[in-house]
Amino acid sequence: MKKRMKKRLIGKKVAVPALSAMLLFSLAACSDSEKSSGDSKDGKSSTPEIRIMTTAYTPDPPADDSPALKELEKFTNTNITMNWVLNSSYTDKLNITLASGDLPEIMMIPSKIPSFVSAVRDGAFWELGPYLKDYPNLSKANEITLQNSAIDGKIYGIYRSRPLGRLGVTIRADWLKNLGLETPKTIDEFYNVLKGFTENDPDGNGKDDTYGMVVSKYTGPFDIMQIWFGAPNKWGEKGGKLEPDFMTDEYMDALKFFKKLYDEKLINEDFAVMDPQKWGDPLMNSQAGVIVDVLDRGRRADEDFKKSNPELTEPIDIFGAVEGPEGLRSLPTSGYSGLLAIPKSSVKTEKELKQVLAFIDKLNEEEAQKLAYNGVEGRHYEMKDGKLNLLTNNDQALINEFTDINQFVPGIPESRFIQPELTAVREKEAQILLDNEKIVVPNPAESLLSEVYAQKGQQLDNIINDARIKFIVGQIDEAGFKDAINLWRSTGGDDYIKEINDLYKKIKK
Repeated sequence: MKKRMKKRLIGKKVAVPALSAMLLFSLAACSDSEKSSGDSKDGKSSTPEIRIMTTAYTPDPPADDSPALKELEKFTNTNITMNWVLNSSYTDKLNITLASGDLPEIMMIPSKIPSFVSAVRDGAFWELGPYLKDYPNLSKANEITLQNSAIDGKIYGIYRSRPLGRLGVTIRADWLKNLGLETPKTIDEFYNVLKGFTENDPDGNGKDDTYGMVVSKYTGPFDIMQIWFGAPNKWGEKGGKLEPDFMTDEYMDALKFFKKLYDEKLINEDFAVMDPQKWGDPLMNSQAGVIVDVLDRGRRADEDFKKSNPELTEPIDIFGAVEGPEGLRSLPTSGYSGLLAIPKSSVKTEKELKQVLAFIDKLNEEEAQKLAYNGVEGRHYEMKDGKLNLLTNNDQALINEFTDINQFVPGIPESRFIQPELTAVREKEAQILLDNEKIVVPNPAESLLSEVYAQKGQQLDNIINDARIKFIVGQIDEAGFKDAINLWRSTGGDDYIKEINDLYKKIKK
C-alpha cells in the first residue's frame, strides 16, 4: 500500500483575495496531483485511493491509524487520506485549496459559496445527477433535498442529509391536561389553545402570569405558520410564473392571524426585539406554553423539565403542523448540510467518477454509518440486551478515534447507525420527522441563484420583514403593506422576479 501522508488539521484563519472562477478552473486543470483512483504507478489495478477534505469539530480528529477509519477502509476497500479542517476556518481553507489546483477526489462544500458556484459554472466539477440512479443508496435521495442542493437545476454534489421535516410545535402537555384541552389539530384549535394558556391559568397558581406562545425577532415561527394557511414556500407558481410568497392572499390571511394573536396578547409584546438566544426562557420559566421551531427543541425541553422537576412526568408534547385551508402542510428545512463534490481535475474520467460514487454510496450502508457515528464495536461501544452501551467513559482520546468521520457520510436514504434508547418524546419526534416529509412544501426557486438578489437581497428582505412586523403591531394596515410591496418592486424586486422566472424557464426545458 502506498504510504499516505496525513494533512494535519488547519485552524488558522487566512485572508483570501477574490479569485475569478476562470482562474480557479484553469489552475485546477493544470494540476499534477496524486495519481487518480484505481491505478498504481505501474499502471496495474490497485486498491483505490481517495482523498477527502471535510470539516472537523474537534482539534484532534481521527488520525491515520484510527481503528474506526481503518475498519472503514476495509469495509469500502479504499485507501482513505483525510484532510481535516477546523469548521471555523473551513471556507477560507476551501478557497485556498480551490485556487491551488491540488484538489482531493472528494471536497465537502458547506454551502453554495460564490467560489464554488463560479467553479461549477466553469465546468470544474462533475454533474452527478445523471449517475445517481445507478447506485442502490444514492438512487433513493430525496427529490426535494436534491432540488434544494442543486445549482441552476443540476446536481453537483451528494448532499449530507439532515431532517427535511424538522420543523414543528413544542407545547406544554401538562397545561393542556390542566385545562382539559387536546393537542390542537386545526388552526382554530391552535388559536383556542393559545387563548386558554393566556386567560385560564394553565399552571394553576391563581395568577395572571402566562401567555400562549413566545416569539423572538427570529422570523422562523411566522415563516412556518404561514405555510399552514396555504402560503407558498418563498416562491409560488401562478399561471406558469413564479411570484413571491408575500404577494399571495394566503400570506395576508396568515398576517392577519399573527396580528390577532398580538392584539389579544397571546404572544409576547416584545417579540420584535427579543434576543433569539433568550427565546426559550419563557417556556422553561413556565411563562409561555408554545414555541414554533425545530422539533428537537421540544425533546430538549422535555428532558430539561424532567431533570429540574422529576414530578413532571409528561411536561412536553410535540406535533408537526395543524390543518389549514389546504390541509396539513409543513415548511421544510433545506434537508442537507453541505455537499460532497467531485472535481474534474482529480477525477478525470467517467470510470474514475463511478469508482468515487460507488465509495460514497457504500458510506451509506449500516456498517459504515455505525463506524462513523458509534465507532468500533468492542472498543467504543457494545450492545447489552439490545441497547447501546458506550465504552468510551468520557475518554476523549477514544472518542476522537471516530468523532468527525460522520462529516463525510451522506446518510442517504436514512440514518442506519445505532441510536440511544428513545424517550417517549424522542420516539414521537422520529415519527413526526417521517410524517412531515409527506407534507412539506418545496420552494420551486431553491436551486436558482439570482445576481439581483446577491446584490440587493438584504435590502429587499428588510423591506418585507419590517412591513410584516409593522402590520402585526398595528403601525400599518393592509394598504400600508401593499405600499411596502410597491417599494420592494421599485427597489429591485421587479428585476428579481424577472430574473427568477427567466432562470425557472431554463430549468423547466
